[in-house]
Parts: sequence; C-alpha cells; structure tokens
Amino acid sequence: MRYFLDPFGCVKNQVDAENMMAHLNKEGWESVSETEQADLIIVNSCGFIESAKRESINAVFEWRKLYPGKKILLAGCLAQRYAKDLSESMPEVDGFFGVDNISQITQIAASLVNGKKCAILSRKAKLSHNASLPMGERPLLSLPGSAYVKISEGCNNRCSYCAIPLIRGGLVSRTIPDILEECNALLDRGIRELCIIGQDIGAFGTDTVKTAASANAAAKLPELLNAISSLKGKGHFWVRLLYIHPDHFPLQILDLMEKDPRFLPYFDIPFQHSSSKILTAMNRHGNSETYLTLLETIRAKLPNAVIRSTFLLGFPGETEEDFAQLLDFQEKANLDWLGCFAYSREEGTAAYSMKKRVPVKTAEKRKQIIEERQIPITEKNMDRFVNQNIDVLVEEQIAAGETSANSVSSQDNETLWLGRLYCQAPDIDGAAVIVKSEASETNPQLGTFAKCKVISRRGFDLEVRV
Repeated sequence: MRYFLDPFGCVKNQVDAENMMAHLNKEGWESVSETEQADLIIVNSCGFIESAKRESINAVFEWRKLYPGKKILLAGCLAQRYAKDLSESMPEVDGFFGVDNISQITQIAASLVNGKKCAILSRKAKLSHNASLPMGERPLLSLPGSAYVKISEGCNNRCSYCAIPLIRGGLVSRTIPDILEECNALLDRGIRELCIIGQDIGAFGTDTVKTAASANAAAKLPELLNAISSLKGKGHFWVRLLYIHPDHFPLQILDLMEKDPRFLPYFDIPFQHSSSKILTAMNRHGNSETYLTLLETIRAKLPNAVIRSTFLLGFPGETEEDFAQLLDFQEKANLDWLGCFAYSREEGTAAYSMKKRVPVKTAEKRKQIIEERQIPITEKNMDRFVNQNIDVLVEEQIAAGETSANSVSSQDNETLWLGRLYCQAPDIDGAAVIVKSEASETNPQLGTFAKCKVISRRGFDLEVRV
C-alpha cells in the first residue's frame, strides 16, 4: 500500500510526521511524492490558531475534491482537538488520528484502506511512539544535514492564550539516555545540525517535581547539554536550541555554550510582550526590565549571540500605551530576528472569555508596524557578519536564474547553493546564497559544512563565497 503525507504546523508536528512515516515504512507501506499514486492521504494538521486550522481543513477539502475515491486520514493537533466535532461536520474525512499514540498509525491506516472508518485519539501512551523503533532511524523531512530532536511533549506553562496544553497535555520529558541515543544515531547518519525542540525546552525535566518553586531548580536542560557535549568522534556538528521561555531561562547553559562551540550562540526566546499588565494577563511573569536584563546577560557572556523572539499583538486589554511600551522594548532589545502574530481567540483557553477584546484590524495594524520597524534592525544586525569567514551548512543547489535579480552578484552561468550560517535557523530566518570561488576546485556538498566568507547582505539574506 502507498501513502502520501501532507504536513502542516510546527517542527514538533514535523517530528510526529517523520515517526508516522517510520512506522508505516516498517510495516511495508511505501511513501509516494505524487498524491495520485497513493491509497491513503494523511493530512498531518495544525490546531494551534484559527488560520492554521483553516489551512488544514482546506487541504482536506481540496484532496477530497481531487480524489473522491481515496482514503483521507486527518492526523495531528486538529484531529486531537476537534475529532468529535469534525467527524460530524466533515464527511470528507475517513479517519482521525491524534498526537500521542504514533505507533498506532499502522493500525488505523490498515483499517481505513479496508473500508472501516475509525479514530485513535487516546492519551494513554504519550511518548511511547518510539517503542521498538529508535527515533534516530526515522525518515527526515528537513533539508539535508539537519534534524529536529524533540526532547519533551506538552507544556505546563499555561499561558492564557495558548491551546497547546488542551491538545498535547502537560509536560512530559524524555529521558536523557533516550535523547542521547537519538542524537548518536542521527550523527552516525551524517546529520550535522541537531535542533533541540520542545514547547519550552527550558522546562525540560521539571515535570518530575510538584511545586513551581522547585521546578526551576529541577530543570535538566544543562544536564542534557552536558551529556550531548560528551559525544566524541562524531566529526564537526552544531547543536541549536529552540524555544526557551524567558521566565525561567536556565542561565547555567551559557557557561557550557561558552566552553563548547558546537552549541550555537543562537537563542529563540518568545517574549510575546513587554507590558507588565499584558504579560500578567497572559499568565507570564516577566517584564520589560527582566527581559532586557536577560538579553544583556546573554550578550555579555556570548558576544556573538543571535536572538530571535516572537511578539503577540492585540491580546485582550492591549491599549495604545501597552503597544507603545512594546515598541520601546523592541528598540532596546535589538533583536536579530522577530516574528509577529495577531491574537487568535481560542476556545478552552483562559483568554477566551477576557473582556476588552482588541479589534482585528487594530491588531493587524500593530503587527504591521512592529514588522516594518524590525526590518532595519535585522538588516543592521546581519551586516555584522559581512567579511567574516564562517561555516555554512549547505542545503540545496539552485540555478542562477532561479534567484531574484538583487539577491546575489553572481554571473548568469554560475551555479549557486543555498545554506545557513549559525545565525539562521531552518525555515524561519534568512538564508546564505553560496557562490563558488574560481579558486575552489570542488563544489559544496549538500548536508555538509563549507568554509565561506560573507561578501554582502542582500535584504535579510547573506551572500557568501566558498
């Protein structure tokens, strides 16, 4: 039997998709890249915010319209959160598959192709999806050389706007030996960048204690990084840390990152806002001063630090004064990368019933203002890499004609490559456009590092030469 997987959502969802593929492949299923060849279409959905939910639902409608006779499985967060409602309103779907029992994907796939409609949504086997199947052996949907390592599931932070705990439950951390085994396997396969992910990796290990006061002391991220640091004989590789909640950032990791250059000085810290009033309403406990102090501490310890964050605009009760405070924080924080989102009112969250809702147009206007003000900040910060000699992870080869007119200063007949510096996380930041120097005898190899010199900045991207 053949299946086509249509992935949506975040990289944590991507890891789930990769593990689904691993189990299906082990049972003799074949993954195909052309939908018309598939017996089963799997839409691995996102259920986080309204726009993402709509995108996944529309995908189902489109596939059903194109292939009325094929079986369609709605998997992932949307299925976990709304299976009961959607089973009544979406006859286009043949089955629903949640986020916890990944190993049972083979069971539901077999049922569907045999003509039985069904759903598997139980939470009884959280994080056991790799039973008898090492996670490091899964197919990878990332570009060459990079892989995501999910160290935990769920979240205990309970931000008032966030539906993640409703979908994936509370925090459950993997064991360090289990994670280390996966890292070893991925490195042995030639992976050069391990991206450590979770809803909040700073909280890793805190699910083993009962009180919030002792939770911060019990955080095991430093212990995990120490274990990864002990890996020897694996060649040169990067470790990138993604998604650390600023209210309990484990400062101990800075010492380890200073000693081991394999841990990239790249930090994804979602501040969301800087107004104390709004942060309190979000059930977050920092403020502008504590967040700026955190940034100062990181940069003092690691001068080459690159910091990405996200801002949430239009949260209930956000006034012009609150927005002005955020603009001031944006200027002082001098973030390298910034993503902005307009508030999405999600049923079941604490913020759903909050008063003083901000009009959608106002939230979108504020989002646009933040984004426009960020452009010169990011461009100036990327300028500091010009003339540096630096490693670039090579990801894909492109023809010169495929780039925009102002993206590179190469000749028409030159072959180009795309890659990333340490300051660029996969998919969300800019890219490095790689041009081979005439003095270089070999072409850059996909999934490996190339020694390059940064020649110029073009928009958010950097032009580099081998």
